[in-house]
Amino acid sequence: MVPRHSSRIQGSSSGSTPGSVGPSSPPSGTSDLTSSDESSSDFEATLRPCSKRGPQQGPKHSQVRKRPRVMEPNGDRSSTPTVNPEPSTLFEAIKSAKIAVETVVDDWLETYKRDRETGFLELINFIVCSCGCQGVVTPKMFRDLQNSEIIQQLTEQFKEDSSEYPLSLSTRPWRRFRAGFCELLTAVVQRCQYSIIYDEFLMGSLISFLISLTDSQVRAFRHTSTLAAMKVMSALVKVALGVSVHQENNLRQYEAERSKGPGRRATEKLEALMVKRQELREQQEEIENMMNAVFKGVFVHRYRDVVPDIRAICMEELGTWMKTYAASFLTDSYLKYIGWTLYDKQWEVRLQCVKALQGLYGHRDTAAHMELFTRRFKTRMVSMVLDKELSVAVEVVKLLTLMLENMEDALTDEDCQSVYPVVFVSNRPLATAAGIFLYRRLLDPQQGAGVDASHDRDNRTFFHVLLTFFIEIELHEHAAYLVDSLWDCAGPRLRDWETISALLLEESPAEGLGDQQEKVLVEILAASVVQAAEGQPPVGREPAKKPSSRERKVQMEERIRLTHCLIPALPKLLGKFSADAEKAAPLLEVLCCFDLSIYCTGRLEKHLELVLEQLEEVVQKHTEQTVLEAASRALHALCDPELALQRHGDRVRSRLADQLADKFNQEVTEMLQASSLDEEEVYSMAATLKRISILFNAHDLTPWQLFDPCTQLLQRAVDTGEVPPQVLVPTITCLYFHILWELSCLPSTDVPEEQLQSLKTKVVTFCSLCHSCLSDVDTGVREQAFRVLSDLLLVLGPRLPQDGREELAPLVLRPDAELQSQLAAFLMDHVFYPAYSHEQLLATEDNESCIEELHRRRVLLAGFCKLIIYGVLELSAASDVFKHYTKFYSDYGDIIKETLSLTRQIDRQEWARTLLLSLQQLMTELLHQEGPDIRMSEAFPEIRDLARRFSLFFSLHQLRSRPLLLNIHREGILFAFQKIPGSEPGSPPLNLPFLEVLSEFSPCVLRPDKALLLTYLDKVSREQLGVLAPGDTGQWHPLVTYRNSLQPQDEGGTGESSRGAAPTPHRTKRPRLEAPPQAPDSSPLPSTHPSSPALTSTMLRGDPRPPQLSPQPLFSGSMLSSPQQQLHDPAVQSGDAPDGGGRRGAGGRAERRRGGRGGQGLPLGRL
Repeated sequence: MVPRHSSRIQGSSSGSTPGSVGPSSPPSGTSDLTSSDESSSDFEATLRPCSKRGPQQGPKHSQVRKRPRVMEPNGDRSSTPTVNPEPSTLFEAIKSAKIAVETVVDDWLETYKRDRETGFLELINFIVCSCGCQGVVTPKMFRDLQNSEIIQQLTEQFKEDSSEYPLSLSTRPWRRFRAGFCELLTAVVQRCQYSIIYDEFLMGSLISFLISLTDSQVRAFRHTSTLAAMKVMSALVKVALGVSVHQENNLRQYEAERSKGPGRRATEKLEALMVKRQELREQQEEIENMMNAVFKGVFVHRYRDVVPDIRAICMEELGTWMKTYAASFLTDSYLKYIGWTLYDKQWEVRLQCVKALQGLYGHRDTAAHMELFTRRFKTRMVSMVLDKELSVAVEVVKLLTLMLENMEDALTDEDCQSVYPVVFVSNRPLATAAGIFLYRRLLDPQQGAGVDASHDRDNRTFFHVLLTFFIEIELHEHAAYLVDSLWDCAGPRLRDWETISALLLEESPAEGLGDQQEKVLVEILAASVVQAAEGQPPVGREPAKKPSSRERKVQMEERIRLTHCLIPALPKLLGKFSADAEKAAPLLEVLCCFDLSIYCTGRLEKHLELVLEQLEEVVQKHTEQTVLEAASRALHALCDPELALQRHGDRVRSRLADQLADKFNQEVTEMLQASSLDEEEVYSMAATLKRISILFNAHDLTPWQLFDPCTQLLQRAVDTGEVPPQVLVPTITCLYFHILWELSCLPSTDVPEEQLQSLKTKVVTFCSLCHSCLSDVDTGVREQAFRVLSDLLLVLGPRLPQDGREELAPLVLRPDAELQSQLAAFLMDHVFYPAYSHEQLLATEDNESCIEELHRRRVLLAGFCKLIIYGVLELSAASDVFKHYTKFYSDYGDIIKETLSLTRQIDRQEWARTLLLSLQQLMTELLHQEGPDIRMSEAFPEIRDLARRFSLFFSLHQLRSRPLLLNIHREGILFAFQKIPGSEPGSPPLNLPFLEVLSEFSPCVLRPDKALLLTYLDKVSREQLGVLAPGDTGQWHPLVTYRNSLQPQDEGGTGESSRGAAPTPHRTKRPRLEAPPQAPDSSPLPSTHPSSPALTSTMLRGDPRPPQLSPQPLFSGSMLSSPQQQLHDPAVQSGDAPDGGGRRGAGGRAERRRGGRGGQGLPLGRL
């Protein structure tokens, strides 16, 4: 028997092989690698551009020797019985995973030792079966055929009904099979490493077969054999390493023995060591030949395969070889492949390259050999920090961290500056990796001394460096993101609240902090406290995994520790920074994270009183919304009824409410009586109302009877317009919260009639005043009135009496037509008006205010859309929103799209009418602006594009959408031919261009319905076409376009498009159809849409005649009945007709996925 001969195993390399991307060439960024000096590095050996791929200059090992045909002991090859092996023995054992791989390999070794041809064929057939091929390599094929001929026969036996094969499946059993497949091949080499791999049969034949199999155009063969070859190579690398170690030991023993004196020297031992040395040298040479054959025959071609998984396998195993046997593989001739593949377009391949480099840079001894590689590819590695695939970016940052630790001066300050901003990204794994890099580079003061951070009690240096970094980087104003990024690596330092408090309370000018540093440090303190107490990242980053019971216990212990630490310091900090709103607000947030029960259990009422005094002072001093909201939340936490010391918080809240209510009543009286107010009085009243409105949000202030004075103030503003806007906005807010608090206090049952009637009166009065405020001259007042009205209409909407609250039915608030119209007009004026584009937004200096304005407008739009979704407004009111879907897609596209999806679930018929109404409204507005000739205006294509976007909602579930589409076309045709009083007889209708808009829905219409619509169109347009002159066809172009969109295409798909040039319309009466047309489908939509019954390729090939319709009629009534009767038919409206008038023919075969260029065959598709 002869091992399979192959040019690969003889060391020759041909040109580009099947499945290869192309000749190996460096990226454009590495052109400096080409050099005429070949002695400097092996990088240059294969980097010169060439038109045809020449022999690869791999490691200079000797070629694998040709082995003679192995004969049986009797010298007759035919003595071995030609029984076909069982190909599924090893495959089933690995697939079932019920037997240990070691046991399977031991059984196979016994078979191989008895008959190595049978054992080898069993291994080969296991690999073939793992490819998903049902073919078997028989002994006769093995003896008589070359590898290429065997693979050709296996390819012919490959079932191509499916593109899937074991390695392409990602389910759990097949993932387990892949691991077992790799483990078995590795175990085979390891168990045979001392004798069998040197028998000049097994490894030579196996490597030759795998090399030939990797050249196949079948993707399954190429993918599986590449994985097998790479795993065999990895196992051989370990064997070579072991032989190398044995050689070193043998050499050391030989030198030690030879160094002895002549009397003590053992000659026999020296001879034995020499024999062993020669044997090890021969084994090393043979293993290197095997590795050289695999590398040059498989890796050099497959590392640039078109299949990303194959390329990733090559890069992963190459990294393993370098890490395992650095003496042989950690050279420039191998490193260059990783450097080139860093530019791969597929993120899976780039990821494996980065992981391979992590194994090399992770140890100082291997990192010392990476100077040349680092110098030439460092720019690429640093740029990959911004990789579009986040998982790759995370690993790149980890790689740079390893370079930072194990290679001194490898990264410059400029390189590090590219990594620092990543700590502020929204992706938490990436930000955490960048935080570790930042900590290792800048923030670890004991880095050189090697002191553990947990034992470093003085973190002053750490915080000073952190503050300097955060202030100088000027990229983010929220310290919570920086704290979260550093939490995993610098958590013990960030939780050193004693040091932070001491730094903030220092008064020494020499050691104290500046104002900006104090502000940042207060934010860091608050962020670290929130992170420790809640265990969740800040808003904007994905939430962390659900904590375990042990983690929750640690979190509770940490919360208790921070409470004990900060309770004495917090009153002092508030006393020092209470006048600064930017510092007082974060400190009040810290109070909400305390375990407030410790105030009672630890007998710390004195500190609680001090905190409440400072809180009351903060409310009296400030009018900024952020600090007042923080104070309101802190006071709400201290007034918790379950808190033992709740009375202290209630007393402060009552005192604050009394002071604010008395002051407000006095100021309201003065304002109502005075003819004019000065600026100081206005400011005082606005500040008082702002404090009351923010406290009203979290606290029930209804006992202080603020509704009547606020109503009088708002009525005065509506009547005279003399109340300033800064007073009106908080007044509206106070009234709104007053109503909500009264509603929440109503009992679930047995509601007193007087209380219900009183609340109803207040609601009606307040809504009437807000309705009047919608026309106020101030924008802030109008927006606040709109927000309040939207929320009240939603809260007091039709769903209020549900869930056992039927007694609240009198409170339901139904907007009248005038209010609905004014709400819609508000949208037009405040939401859908020309705004900044993204380019203008970037060019604007004050882009932050533009973003805030956009957010405010999105909130207004969302409030209106919720009224439609929850049934407060009629569905037709959504037309005022839907018609702006395309024009404002970049600003509100997500909100409008979600509204479209949700309203479709309410009433599909009304939803479809609303879509049509939106298009009709846009058409009418354009006619008023441009006149009759609107087809040439810039806005008309936008209407068509909107119709196209609407049509996408009907592309799926065409049968279910059938009656909706028919109604849209029918009503659209009537709208297009609507006569305008005073129009000239015979002239085109003014709305006729709407037919071009309507044609965007035609691709979604089923073929039988197109025939019906054509008939209906003929009937409606007959009187108009009767007077059409030959020279006036341009005026009727929309009709021609619409007709063409309903016409079937020719056999080859050459019919006119709805946007193309249209022929002259027919004057003659269109004959009525007895059956659907015979021409193929003309739908320009993707193949995901249901095709017409007669259009499958199998039916067209088998029988060119059109299929018969279903025995039941498609529409009730005869096809000869009037089009109007057909379009109004209940069966058409309800969608109860059979599936498209016929059955779909048998589809074509599944897509054939071969190897070669992408491994893709040619699908049959639609004719």
